[in-house]
Amino acid sequence: MPELKIQHILTLAELLSKGAKHNFVQITTSSLGKNIKKSQQSASKHILELENGGFIDRLMTGRQLSVKITQKGYSELVKLHSVLGSSLDSFPSHLKLSGSVISGFGEGAYYMSLNGYTKQFKVKIGYIPFPGTLNIKLNQLQATQIIQQLDELDSVTIDPFSDGKRTYGWVKCFHATLNNSIKCELIRLERTHHNNSIIELISKNNLRKTSKLKTGSKVTIKIHT
Repeated sequence: MPELKIQHILTLAELLSKGAKHNFVQITTSSLGKNIKKSQQSASKHILELENGGFIDRLMTGRQLSVKITQKGYSELVKLHSVLGSSLDSFPSHLKLSGSVISGFGEGAYYMSLNGYTKQFKVKIGYIPFPGTLNIKLNQLQATQIIQQLDELDSVTIDPFSDGKRTYGWVKCFHATLNNSIKCELIRLERTHHNNSIIELISKNNLRKTSKLKTGSKVTIKIHT
């Protein structure tokens, strides 16, 4: 086996968690397969491949299987840990977007003033937003990428509610900074007339005025991860 594949790394990591760095530990391929979410046959194959590659030592006592990670196998895990640690430490703490200010439909002022939303905003993000949203147009490629990335980030969720006449959808808030200076929230709405290329920002203050923006102004937004 010239190099370790992901299934071998998962198997080594599971063996390490069982104490197989310093000692032979008894295992069954059925339990190993269950723990790494593979079949018993796949787990058995991984063990044989790791032994053939010199990454583990294997002992059979009757029908009982015991394994121990070799120095070569442990060195590979340490190397992987170092690479992953370095990569994760260098991962940026924000997503950066750029776009242009556009005029909205005027609906933001209405929705941001609804009591069912304002009560939750006050509790969950610490303030009641200015009644209105700042609309930013992204390019389509960036829009597609950011929607996928936002789905993976933690957000503050404003729950849907009903006023007895109609229901209003959820709002997801992501902490952000506009033009490197003004704190705000990027919001995603369950119900919106905008397409994915348009994002909306809310803040305690009127973002157009405080940032001296007009339609067509270029802006940058950092979403904190």
